[in-house]
Amino acid sequence: MLLFAQGEPGIDMRMAATIVLFLFFLFVVLIIMAVFTRYIRLYVQSWAAGAGIGILDLLGMTFRKVNPKVIVRGKIMAVQAGLGEDWGITSQALEAHYLAGGNVPQVIRAIIAANKAKTIDLNFKLATAIDLAGRDVLEAVQTSVYPKVIDCPAAKSNKESLDAVAKNGIQLRVKARVTVRANLLQIIGGATEDTIVARVGEGIVSAIGSADSHTAVLENPDLISKAVLSKKLDSQTAFEIVSIDIADVDVGDNIGARLQADQAEADMRVARAQAEGRRAMAVARDQEMQAEIQSSRAKVVLAEGEVPEAVSEALGNGKLNILDYYKLKNVQADTEMRTAIALPVAGR
Repeated sequence: MLLFAQGEPGIDMRMAATIVLFLFFLFVVLIIMAVFTRYIRLYVQSWAAGAGIGILDLLGMTFRKVNPKVIVRGKIMAVQAGLGEDWGITSQALEAHYLAGGNVPQVIRAIIAANKAKTIDLNFKLATAIDLAGRDVLEAVQTSVYPKVIDCPAAKSNKESLDAVAKNGIQLRVKARVTVRANLLQIIGGATEDTIVARVGEGIVSAIGSADSHTAVLENPDLISKAVLSKKLDSQTAFEIVSIDIADVDVGDNIGARLQADQAEADMRVARAQAEGRRAMAVARDQEMQAEIQSSRAKVVLAEGEVPEAVSEALGNGKLNILDYYKLKNVQADTEMRTAIALPVAGR
């Protein structure tokens, strides 16, 4: 009984250790089963496609906040398309692009499309750079394969046509269609469609303005296209201009005649203003002359007022006798009579 009693603590320790080991083993098994259950499907897909992404890699992606499904499917697409690690498409590179905020499936699709076209040189580094720049890299590749048509003027500008005036003063209204192909090497930092539309519009207006007559443009609309294409308007843009086609040309107003009529009207208004100025100056001069006449008359009246005083002084000094005075009065009376007779005649 004593030996049995002394052995009981050892048995309890072994039982406790066994239970702990069993629970630990059960915990590990549960973790393995959870990981296996979560990643087995992706692992099988990767193994079957030869993508080379293992269970531990998938578990590490979860710890690095990377969506394993996106990386596995992207790598599988690349491998199935024949784009291996020699293209720089590794799981680490895909994870780095994902963590940078890029669209991994879009980049892989764009590289596959460029590789199938066999005329577009697009590697993984350039594709990821375009994607991180905010451009749709797949759309850029598609535009390189299938050129895009841009209306000029653009539909969002609310303008129906481009208006330009030839040298003979006739207005022409033109609608053009610009066919462009994406330039992948300049798509980062290159100008957008709005710049292409603006440059083409400017070139069309300049070409029409250089024409001697609007009839020359109507007879050969391709003259506009050739003149615009020769200016290399796609420089420093994300596109390469393939062609510029004149869709419609309409004759507008006679701008030259209208400008000449407006100029003639303006000249006539200037002439009228100058004539009115001269008339006003003449009226002012007439008023000045009337004022001078009145001033002269006032001086005459003042002078006549001094005559009696002079006569009186002459009589007092003996310089004028009484006979001369009466002769002077007779002359004044005769003058007043003649003036009275002449007034009715002047009135008639």
